[in-house]
Amino acid sequence: MKIAVTGASGFLGRRLMEKLGSEARAVSVRGNLDGLAGADAVVHLAGEPVAQRWTNEAREMICSSRVEGTRRLVDAMRAAPPEVFVSASAVGYYGSRGDEVLTESSSPADDFLGNVCVEWEREARKAEELGVRVICLRNGIVLGNGGALEKMILPFKLGIGGRIGDGNQWMPWIHLDDTVSLIEFAISSSTLRGAVNATGPNPATNVEFTRELAAALHRPAILPVPKFALHLLYGDMAQIIYASQRVIPEAALQAGYDFHYPKLDEALLDILR
Repeated sequence: MKIAVTGASGFLGRRLMEKLGSEARAVSVRGNLDGLAGADAVVHLAGEPVAQRWTNEAREMICSSRVEGTRRLVDAMRAAPPEVFVSASAVGYYGSRGDEVLTESSSPADDFLGNVCVEWEREARKAEELGVRVICLRNGIVLGNGGALEKMILPFKLGIGGRIGDGNQWMPWIHLDDTVSLIEFAISSSTLRGAVNATGPNPATNVEFTRELAAALHRPAILPVPKFALHLLYGDMAQIIYASQRVIPEAALQAGYDFHYPKLDEALLDILR
């Protein structure tokens, strides 16, 4: 099977390309998209990083890189549609919802990231008009060597790590290898379509995550981080750091996906050993 991948140089894209090997080819959304020709599947991971201070310019780039980039990709498929299109989305779709259990059928948030995700997925699903099976992968916090975990680890190594605020907010984490395997599963599972939460089956509160990360690093976790400090550092973007999202991968579980790392402690030990 020939698989075209956008965002192949990113944290997730690099690992996916390694796993797919000779089946995969990198495609740039900003290029001529000739790499789509003859592809049986397209995996779309490209997009402006969300983890930055949200200036007006950054907001525009975050939105346009996803919405317009996906639109351009789907338009290019019209000449020779693939069998399946796996397009990244994010749990930002749901917003911050406290202890509410969130599945793929939960409503979207009416905030910046929620609106971006809605428009992003709408553009991806236009490929269905071409007879393409479309999966919108709502990624959680992907844990691996690099990415978000790399930024979390440093304070703990320095002995100044701790929970964020009261620590009761839910963190929808997933191991990098499970994210990659879930993409492969989505490509091969002919009955899977629509929104799919790419999160582990056991979300953890920030207190639990902090405890497990400190234990894996053999470091203390005694200094809580106040929310106002995050706002001073990151502005409005800070809200995604302490958002509470109790997301369950209902669609993946019902389709029969078997998580390699269903428990947080196992995932962290594998990554940090």
